[in-house]
Amino acid sequence: MPSHLKVDRDIKSKVDAFRERITREAEDLVSNVFPRKLLELDNFLKNPCINISDLSEIHSEISPTAAPDELEEVHNAGKRKLLADDKGGDVTGGVMKSNAKLVDLIEKVKPEIRTLIEKCNTVKMWVQLLIPKIEDGNNFGVSIQEETVAELGVVRLEAESYLGQISKYYVTRANQMSKIVKYPQVEDYLRTVTEIDEKIYISLKIIVSEIRNYYITLHDMILKNIEKIKKPRSSNTDSLY
Repeated sequence: MPSHLKVDRDIKSKVDAFRERITREAEDLVSNVFPRKLLELDNFLKNPCINISDLSEIHSEISPTAAPDELEEVHNAGKRKLLADDKGGDVTGGVMKSNAKLVDLIEKVKPEIRTLIEKCNTVKMWVQLLIPKIEDGNNFGVSIQEETVAELGVVRLEAESYLGQISKYYVTRANQMSKIVKYPQVEDYLRTVTEIDEKIYISLKIIVSEIRNYYITLHDMILKNIEKIKKPRSSNTDSLY
């Protein structure tokens, strides 16, 4: 029985080309993209859209005095829409608007979250491909590689949770807005929407700050251990000659 698997030469060359591409991309990410993204996000945190002191600037335009008539119409339009859908018709209007300022900010932050996830996946794959075959002894460098892979995995999961926070915000706010439609005279429901908006604003600012910090910590961690990451096992053959 042969001790090695037979791999098609053409397929092997394509796989090797893929490994080389991942290596080039990952090394560029660590050396150039990560520190550049750090600086971009640090500047973004100084932008007026995310660096405000008075949270009333991001409050919803719905007011207790204007709500009853407007929201009653929305409530009735919603009922008409359901009836029309059942009959194959269409009813427009009666839309409860989102908080435009927060939607705009979310649309700025989401691409940064997705970018972090994608870049972490690329660097993680690069380090995983550098891990040598399992052998006894001389595994200190391998442990550094494994710790790096684990840290990249943690960062990716954290970034994915940020997307979950955003979708949860929309669902929570929508539920609260539906209560306002049903009970427009209850002022506390209006105040709750304001609290929800303020909470997501603060969360978005923290998310951007955390993404910035991840870029610098990953950049620092990998550069400090780059020799062991790229060459986890030292060779003693040089000392024989």
